[in-house]
Amino acid sequence: MNWFGDLPTIYLHRSPVDFRKAVNGLCEVVEQELGMSPFDECLYVFCNRNRDRLKILHWDKTGFVLWYKRLEKEKFKWPLNDADTVIRVDEQALAWLLKGLAIHPPEPHKTLHYQSLT
Repeated sequence: MNWFGDLPTIYLHRSPVDFRKAVNGLCEVVEQELGMSPFDECLYVFCNRNRDRLKILHWDKTGFVLWYKRLEKEKFKWPLNDADTVIRVDEQALAWLLKGLAIHPPEPHKTLHYQSLT
């Protein structure tokens, strides 16, 4: 999906979105919930509550483009634990997400240091 010369900034809207929303409804989410402009050179990525559908909104300077992906059996590894409303990601993270991978690398258990058993 590299239809851009330089891939624009990519933002994931962390909370699930009502997927009855089309371009105008998603533009309202960008403006009201994210405090951003849908006319910026950005990709805004949204997921539904079941995490099996994804929409990407983009202004290409002539009109809005809306991509839609529906998974038939799996779920997107959507970042649910982040406290922020929006997460900025790079092209690699978006590619991982679209392929079914988590965008954050797994973290190992923390190393524990004890002085005694009691």
